[in-house]
Amino acid sequence: MSLVAASAVWAALQLASVTVQPGVARPGDAVLVTVLGVAKEPTGTLGPQALDFLPVEGGFQALVPLSVEATPGPRALTVELVPLGDSETTISGVLDLVGPAWPRRELRVARRFTSPSRAEQLRSARDQRAFEEAFDVALEPWLFTDDFSWPRPPDVTAPFGDLRLINGKKHSRHFGVDLDGGTGDPIGAANAGEVVLVRDCFASGKTVLVHHGGRLFTAYFHLSRFEVKEGDRVSAGQRLGRVGRTGRVTGPHLHFGVKLDGRWVDPASLMRLRFFGGPPPAATSPLQTR
Repeated sequence: MSLVAASAVWAALQLASVTVQPGVARPGDAVLVTVLGVAKEPTGTLGPQALDFLPVEGGFQALVPLSVEATPGPRALTVELVPLGDSETTISGVLDLVGPAWPRRELRVARRFTSPSRAEQLRSARDQRAFEEAFDVALEPWLFTDDFSWPRPPDVTAPFGDLRLINGKKHSRHFGVDLDGGTGDPIGAANAGEVVLVRDCFASGKTVLVHHGGRLFTAYFHLSRFEVKEGDRVSAGQRLGRVGRTGRVTGPHLHFGVKLDGRWVDPASLMRLRFFGGPPPAATSPLQTR
């Protein structure tokens, strides 16, 4: 390679960048890999998981869900990219996973939720099919242009991942964050997207699902009232409904969930990600009225 060619290669590599958020992750987190200054869509892996990159201004991003069952320790990150005007280059690194230290709690719920009738079991099965259909979407670019914000003030009454003993015997894991609120308090969309499910379900009560592109969904459970319908395109902060206590609950609150590429992840990890640079998002969503 000539000195001129070598200089061109070095300049191209200097223009390319790969960043990973967060620097240290926990099982159940969403991890954002951003590649800028490249000629075409990159490929890569984070541990055993393939990276599906989506186009953004100046480059590409991949959002990866870490399993809640992931073992703490280093995870290898490899990205194959083509810097502008150059041949393929491999960039490698390591993401550290730390122990989650999941909390534990005991809950008491009505017997009908732990021993549902035949009719209620059939209703739950129909609900499950509706969820599966709503989550069955193609990988498409982001539908949002701002970072995510909490749908309500983040007064957390139950965190993601806690292990629950229900009525003294049944264990389950909490795949969302419970946010405090009184019946009738407003709930805003965590970001722009498309409403793909509006349904009154047996366990989750009045439920809204919003798809944000990239097989990334936010879920809003136990509402007292809907203020959107399926197929609506919503903006960040737009009102989706009101806090309630429908479904399997012990009191009024919002269960807020995030599902990414088939896995529930910690909503707090999504709130911390900077998709477009700039300062952290507001602690409360800028609720919009309609």
